[in-house]
Amino acid sequence: MTLYVGTSGWQYKDWRGVLYPDGCPVRLWLEEYAARFATVESNAAFYRLPARETFEAWRERTPPGFVVAVKASRFLTHVKRLREPEEPVERLLGRAAGLGDRLGPVLLQLPPTLRADPGLLDACLACFPPGVRVAVEPRHESWWTPATREVLVARGAALCWADVLSRPVTPLWPTTGWGYVRFHQGRALPWPHYGRRALTTWAHRIAAAWPADADVYAYFNNDPGAAAVGDAALFAAAARAAGLEAPLKGRGELRDQPRRTRR
Repeated sequence: MTLYVGTSGWQYKDWRGVLYPDGCPVRLWLEEYAARFATVESNAAFYRLPARETFEAWRERTPPGFVVAVKASRFLTHVKRLREPEEPVERLLGRAAGLGDRLGPVLLQLPPTLRADPGLLDACLACFPPGVRVAVEPRHESWWTPATREVLVARGAALCWADVLSRPVTPLWPTTGWGYVRFHQGRALPWPHYGRRALTTWAHRIAAAWPADADVYAYFNNDPGAAAVGDAALFAAAARAAGLEAPLKGRGELRDQPRRTRR
């Protein structure tokens, strides 16, 4: 199993001195990030879909084998609320195609107010062509039904496993042959870090859920104070200890990482 570990985004000012050397210009942050991690989840497309040329530039600036997961536009998920998905999906994929072989899964993060509608989800997933990996992160508890699971399985889409406060907040359904996990907020100090025990538990949970030849993508969204950077590195180490392949390219240790309590 290959576990691709990264963070949700890379453009955070408080990562200076931790991931990015002091004095490193913002225009080189992606290169610095890609020298350490094997994947990133881009949130930019959620807020404002970049031009195809921007995606092409990201491809040129990252090394072979680097994976960019793309969070789908909020126009599709939060404004249209999955209705009339054809044009938004086509536009997203047309631009993200600029990533070429760097393109990883597409994440559909649903608004917390969107109640379950398996038929609506099925129609949206049907707009994605075969070969495009799609992960779905519902955030209303009404989605946790057999009907939802059946749609995901039938469409080959992954249920995004989400963690908040070092606890799963989604069912742990492996709905396809690959996985997608998001870490939003840990319980260790200082906030919002994760502790070693929680990360080790997650590594073993993932190892038990998918077959040996599976790809699993894991992203840390707890970006304040560079918590995501340190936690991603710790999680990759925990995954390797659990027998998983977890590429982490790092050029030396991360700088000035705070000590954490273990939870």
